[in-house]
Amino acid sequence: MVSKTMAQQGQERGGENRLDVVTLGRAGIDLYGEQIGGRLEDMASFAKYIGGSPTNTAVGAARLGLRAGLIARVGADHFGRFIVEELNREGVVTDGVRTDPDRLTALAILGIRDPDTFPLIFYRENCADMALCAGDIDPDFVASAGALLINGTHLSQPGVFDASIKAARLMKAAGGRVVFDIDYRPVLWGLAGKDNGEDRFVADQCVTEALQRVLPLCDLIVGTEEEIHILGGSTDTLAALRAIRAQSSALLVCKRGAEGCVAFPDAVPASLDAGIVGRGFPIEVFNVLGAGDAFMAGFLRGWLKDMPLEKCCEIANACGALVVSRHGCAPAMASWDELRHFLAGQWPHRLRESAELEQLHWSTNRHGERDELTVLAIDHRSQFDNLLAELGESDEARIHHFKNLALEALHRMGAGDPNYGVLLDGRFGARALEAAADHPYWIGRPIEVPGSRPLLFEGSHDVGMTLRDWPTNHVVKCLVFYHPDDDAEMRARQDRQLLRLFDACRRTRHEFLLEIIASKHGPVDSGTIASVIDHVYSLGIYPDWWKLEPTTDAAAWAASETAILRHDPLCRGIVLLGLSAPRDEVLAGIVAAAPFPLVKGFAVGRTIFHDVAQQWLTGAIDDEAAITALGENLRVLADGWRAARSARVAA
Repeated sequence: MVSKTMAQQGQERGGENRLDVVTLGRAGIDLYGEQIGGRLEDMASFAKYIGGSPTNTAVGAARLGLRAGLIARVGADHFGRFIVEELNREGVVTDGVRTDPDRLTALAILGIRDPDTFPLIFYRENCADMALCAGDIDPDFVASAGALLINGTHLSQPGVFDASIKAARLMKAAGGRVVFDIDYRPVLWGLAGKDNGEDRFVADQCVTEALQRVLPLCDLIVGTEEEIHILGGSTDTLAALRAIRAQSSALLVCKRGAEGCVAFPDAVPASLDAGIVGRGFPIEVFNVLGAGDAFMAGFLRGWLKDMPLEKCCEIANACGALVVSRHGCAPAMASWDELRHFLAGQWPHRLRESAELEQLHWSTNRHGERDELTVLAIDHRSQFDNLLAELGESDEARIHHFKNLALEALHRMGAGDPNYGVLLDGRFGARALEAAADHPYWIGRPIEVPGSRPLLFEGSHDVGMTLRDWPTNHVVKCLVFYHPDDDAEMRARQDRQLLRLFDACRRTRHEFLLEIIASKHGPVDSGTIASVIDHVYSLGIYPDWWKLEPTTDAAAWAASETAILRHDPLCRGIVLLGLSAPRDEVLAGIVAAAPFPLVKGFAVGRTIFHDVAQQWLTGAIDDEAAITALGENLRVLADGWRAARSARVAA
């Protein structure tokens, strides 16, 4: 039996999963220069994001709570796969994305020179998304949505023009609405030099005539004043709007930069200010690229939910303001919770300096929520050094191989379940880390020098430079021996290190797991760990995950959970560590922690691997026996966790 797409299934269920909007057109890679304030020639490193106006808008719409889909082509290459994977992580339906075996994924290289200059180079000749054709348009997928967004770039070539028109006609026939983002880039019409991708306006009658062919199909038309000029065929904004109105009854929205926007549902009045406006947001412009895509996502969030036009304009202006304050386009898009928080508050002129807002942006837009986490922790380094010394062994390559066996044991147990995970180091576990990239498991990696107190980091003296070498899906794990009774100098030194690490994690887009062990350096009661947690948050540090010592003290778990939720209700959760305790003690700790919802599972190591490693290194067991033993030890703890969790749910 042929499986049905999500769109078909939703349509047949009476719209239960009906899409709010499908966007059509550009889907490529943005390589953003990371150095700010210089020429593109002088930029040395680039951040990779998904890009393309309709793709950015689809991401923005999904983050705002709309069910969004995309129609596009990507190459059968690494970048094409990244786009599809990232869209899926963002919740954008990709049923309409085709893979082109003959063309590469589109590419744009961008920089931020100053508030008014943003150098931009498009690599779009014979690229995948510009090969979209009418045959790629699935009528069922189009009909599964309430609205379709098309844009001006995909009217610049005959094939993509036909695809856009076909999709628009199908949407109208299905009773939906067509949205037109004018999205005028002269360079993509051959009207500007290839090194002038940032140019926004070149008058051209042929472009005007091509764009105007879609006007009778439109229900909403959005553009900047310059884009209104090209669509209307006049550099007088009011005259251009009236020329558009003569051919379309669509709602017209003119974006005016720092002045916000103005909407015209009916006749165009005598002045722009006489239209319908929403509250604007006078903030510092850091990066104008992507602001229009965010504006469109915000306007659609209001318009498709039948909000008043003033509110639609306000939401759109706010979404644009948030994006112009950040680096990148798609990753800068606001979540719905973030947007509501922004609209309800008072913020500094330089938005990116608001730690509160940036924390909300980070925590509401993370990918890959996990209800539970079963982690084999085998990131140990000094313990394996000691084991080799005890056995008189000097061949470190054997430890590399054993950690590969541990990954295989996890894989046989997890069978592709993303709720399983592994902690691996870059010294003995480098090959296993590389192999883990092909699996969907949670991956954590230690940054601390084993046993260091005060805390030291492995790698470069600049921990940020070390993390730049790590894949972004590696969660940075840091173990710190921290006790509330530590002297002031010890606390200050450790605090400085944790602040450096937290800043580096955010700048390199890595999640952060903070492991706290207090019991080795002072007495511990039911409030000890909660006190450390409160202190960490007081520094402005927000770990995505906490890894805490096992205890059967329910009051201690309650205090720790309360402390975390008081400061960060969006925290990913807590996992238990094992401290090399006997298996029965670890199981007892799991049972004690399971009643607390923020506890998501465990990350246990030596309890699982130590005896197996010793037997394997001495030749008492072979590879297969080691894999089996590791898997069995992990299974016992996993079964204990799930039994305790089920008891919590039942209660």
